Amino acid sequence: MNGAEPLAALPMYDFDFIAPAHDDLWAAIAARLEEAGVEAPKALTRGGDLDAQWRNPRLVFGQTCGYPYVTGLKDAVAVIAAPTYAFPGCEDASHRSFVIRRASDPRHELAEFRGSIAALNGWDSNTGMNLFRATIAPVAAGAPFFRAIVVTGSHEASVAAVAEGRADLAAIDCVSLALLARGRPALFKRVAVVAESPRSPSLPFIAAADLGARTIAAVRDALLSALADPDLAETRAALGLKGARLVTPADYDRVIEIERGAAAAAYARLT
Repeated sequence: MNGAEPLAALPMYDFDFIAPAHDDLWAAIAARLEEAGVEAPKALTRGGDLDAQWRNPRLVFGQTCGYPYVTGLKDAVAVIAAPTYAFPGCEDASHRSFVIRRASDPRHELAEFRGSIAALNGWDSNTGMNLFRATIAPVAAGAPFFRAIVVTGSHEASVAAVAEGRADLAAIDCVSLALLARGRPALFKRVAVVAESPRSPSLPFIAAADLGARTIAAVRDALLSALADPDLAETRAALGLKGARLVTPADYDRVIEIERGAAAAAYARLT
């Protein structure tokens, strides 16, 4: 590859307490790519505009949310594989959101939260918005459900908003919630699960479509090799990664099906 510097980023679950594990995983992938003659960055990129990273024609390895993928990235990126996680709520290469409330909140059924405040990490989030919307739709019965929506910018911030009483409900993907239980135990203990969302494909590992089929295949081989390496068992355990499964773009049609289901229930927007 020639031109601009290659890019690799794993932003979706990159909490500070597991960033070293992401670095170790990437180092193993990068070493394998070097052996295969594929130019790859030595270190992961952190920070910056996610959409710009996902659309970078030199993205060698990344991970995106399913909702941005199906609504705008399909032509710009190639799906490398879908991760499989070892956490509750994950099944094969799928995951779900857990709708959380404050642990001290006396309400225990979704219907009791009509007129409350919701927190979401972003309007383009599959787990924080799309799956949340799908879970609320049957209860909303075609009418606005929440008094207000607070956009927090991240799942961790949404958990904090609920724990601190700035919001009443939030939908947190099962991987983020499990990782926060490990790394932010005091925060995790202040919330409780009130409902589960439908299942959806897990967040895909991606690369720029412009890299070409041979390079993309080499990246896929490097990923699968690293995920099978016994020497990386501790790294995988820190990330909750069991492995990865080969998937196709069509597997992510499920994300749009969930959106259409909410619209069919007259709840096209989380409100």
